Amino acid sequence: MKKFVSVILTVVLAIGCLTGCGNSNAGGDVFKIGATGPLTGGAAAYGDAVNKGAQIAVEEINAAGGIAGVKIEFRMEDDEHDAEKAVNGYNILKDWGMQMFMGTVTSAPCIAVEAEASNDNMFLITPSGTAVDCISGANAFRLCFSDPAQGTKSAEYIGQNKLATKVAIIYDSSDPYSAGICESFKVEAVNQGIEVVSSEAFTSDSNKDFKVQLQKAKDSGADLLFLPIYYTEASLILQQAKDMGFAPKIFGCDGLDGLLGVENFDVSLAEGVMLLTPFAADEQNAATQDFVAKYAEKYNGEVPIQFAADAYDAIYAIKAAAEKAGAKSTMSASEICDLLKVAMTEINLKGLTGDITWDASGEPNKEPKAVVIENGAYKSMQ
Repeated sequence: MKKFVSVILTVVLAIGCLTGCGNSNAGGDVFKIGATGPLTGGAAAYGDAVNKGAQIAVEEINAAGGIAGVKIEFRMEDDEHDAEKAVNGYNILKDWGMQMFMGTVTSAPCIAVEAEASNDNMFLITPSGTAVDCISGANAFRLCFSDPAQGTKSAEYIGQNKLATKVAIIYDSSDPYSAGICESFKVEAVNQGIEVVSSEAFTSDSNKDFKVQLQKAKDSGADLLFLPIYYTEASLILQQAKDMGFAPKIFGCDGLDGLLGVENFDVSLAEGVMLLTPFAADEQNAATQDFVAKYAEKYNGEVPIQFAADAYDAIYAIKAAAEKAGAKSTMSASEICDLLKVAMTEINLKGLTGDITWDASGEPNKEPKAVVIENGAYKSMQ
């Protein structure tokens, strides 16, 4: 009889364990928010900033009582700006018990992960994935502007502020972020009276030597060079442009945010570079200055870039939507997603990157801003 009872208890305990393990998407006494992004590799400045900005938001929210009284547990996996590694990181986070996903940071990995998240009905908000397909599912939202919006807004800004009439473009045709911005920029340039006099591509396999593209831009008579690319390639372009005596105005998008942190880069080459971004650390409002001060204190005097502010706002968007929807930490990821994808269209977030609302497509509504690099720092152009 004792042996029989012992066997029964063992079976009951085993079933209980399996039940608990199978409910990996229920946080219980915490909300589990996961993220992936490049913490190492060529785009690490973006992922590092996202991780740091998110951590500050989580600490603030937890100190104030959490989401409706429940604390947040946040975890980020390194995807090295690689789609396959991003999916692997996403699956690791699912096993951890993730209930909501903030990511991924860059476009190609985000597209790959969004396909998985859509199948899982996992709520996703990307702080900085700009490609249209980053939020193709009903479960997905975006904090930043999409590629078409960035291209359109960049052309509008250049045209309306009369920065140039002849523009050359150098872009990465192998990257959906860069190619998407380039395409929409060209369309809006026509409306702004801007002549695109040169449009030259490179790929991820040929992203070190830009002399041919720069020479064509120079020969075209361009007075502004539009760079819808990432900061690593931009740093090489600026150096090579100087070496050949080509000094046009430079305008880019959020991909250039991180330029000042490139290892061994002469930051004087970035003087006067303009970029479309929703955040400038020198803005004189209380929320921005408080965030900048906390960031500097926590991270050895660092000045936050846009990606840090994007992540900070994304975490607060999750909090606002979860509280609006009445989400519970004991709910599964799918149950929470069903609530949040409705609540996101009902909140109005007054964030670091603007006053933001969302439509059912997942796109944000907010005003664009631009900054210029002066004396090694970003300065608002508004």
